[in-house]
Amino acid sequence: MSFLSRISSRNLCPTLNSLRPNVLSRTLAVQTSQTRNTDAKHTTGAHVASNYKIIDHNYDAVVVGAGGAGLRAAYGLSTAGFKTAVISKLFPTRSHTVAAQGGINAALGNMERDDWRWHMYDTVKGSDWLGDQDAIHYMAEEAPRAVVELENIGMPFSRTPDGKILQRAFGGQSYDYGRGGQARRCCCVADRTGHAMLHTLYGESLKYNTDYFIEYFALDLFMNKDNTQCVGVIAMNLEDGSLHRFRANNTILATGGYGRAYFSCTSAHTCTGDGNAMATRAGLKNQDLEFVQFHPTGIYGAGCLMTEGCRGEGGFLINSKGERFMERYAPVAKDLASRDVVSRAMTIEIREGRGVGKDKDHMYLQLSHLDPKLLHERLPGISETAMIFSGVDVTKQPIPVLPTVHYNMGGVPTNYKGQVIQEKDGKDVIIKGLYAAGEAACARR
Repeated sequence: MSFLSRISSRNLCPTLNSLRPNVLSRTLAVQTSQTRNTDAKHTTGAHVASNYKIIDHNYDAVVVGAGGAGLRAAYGLSTAGFKTAVISKLFPTRSHTVAAQGGINAALGNMERDDWRWHMYDTVKGSDWLGDQDAIHYMAEEAPRAVVELENIGMPFSRTPDGKILQRAFGGQSYDYGRGGQARRCCCVADRTGHAMLHTLYGESLKYNTDYFIEYFALDLFMNKDNTQCVGVIAMNLEDGSLHRFRANNTILATGGYGRAYFSCTSAHTCTGDGNAMATRAGLKNQDLEFVQFHPTGIYGAGCLMTEGCRGEGGFLINSKGERFMERYAPVAKDLASRDVVSRAMTIEIREGRGVGKDKDHMYLQLSHLDPKLLHERLPGISETAMIFSGVDVTKQPIPVLPTVHYNMGGVPTNYKGQVIQEKDGKDVIIKGLYAAGEAACARR
């Protein structure tokens, strides 16, 4: 049952067309040096019922979530002239994008000749031909432009000696449709790519006339009577418990994944699938929720991520016999095979009794053969995290790792443009005014 349904008996949420003159109410909207929309501080209409205070806002677009997808959507909308609000249950730079480590695949060709079509092929193949090829085509072709845009707004990418964006090897990537060997395609900021990206995006977003409602928890979507259009969202101010109704022609769900549905995962405790739950309560279907990616190298017992960049820089996995077992499962890609391939191989090794540790229930990630200078320059966060969460000095000891829930491919169904779609009478129907982006979304057709 939705929040709106639970409180409707108290007449807390009349229809959006019956908004009444309101009272002044303080909000946590972030201010910038530009002239702000007065709606960010003072509501244009409110209705008080029972013991709840309802505060109303009107916007052209409301973005729910302030991670990488949400911030990019927000300043893109503001730049295009939309009066835009961002609702986030966290301060934006604490969104889970900040924890991403390895990098961003884009066919820039800075290391060797590359082509976005090869990137597309690798992605389609890596999905076992189940991925939506329109969306993959769009992503692979646009990825270089997206990376250059991030560079232009100040993202401090690691560099090659001649000043180009450094690209490291990453899992499941090849040249020439799999015939050209391991590709170096992953653009990175050492092993803190998400941290650099999120802070860059947040800094850029503050240049624009966007209103931020920070530590507001989005509760439910407002839909029209026949569920074919979204007209806004209701949220709670976590500081004082007041309810805020946002009426908007466009609502963008960028709320991240639902990794915390699992006991152990690499996700922060805030990754609770809020946007997917809101869509479900509004009567919309999610899709492909069973497609959950397991990252091969989460720290055993803690779940913290050890980036794929460890293996991209020359690290490898070993079993209790000291064997580089991935050579048996993926003779060409070896430790840089797709994540599902590596995770399955590790699981097989453990089940067949070749795991390490007292209970033989995990594997080792070996980095000690790498130059300490390289570890310091390319994997500084990994070295620190391994010491904190497993007590391992990576220059001397292997890291205990285990496949761990990492990413949710399923979510709110969209087309490649991000418009939410639903199936009706065997056909895809666009839900007007509703979009989804990032891990909350699931592209199809």
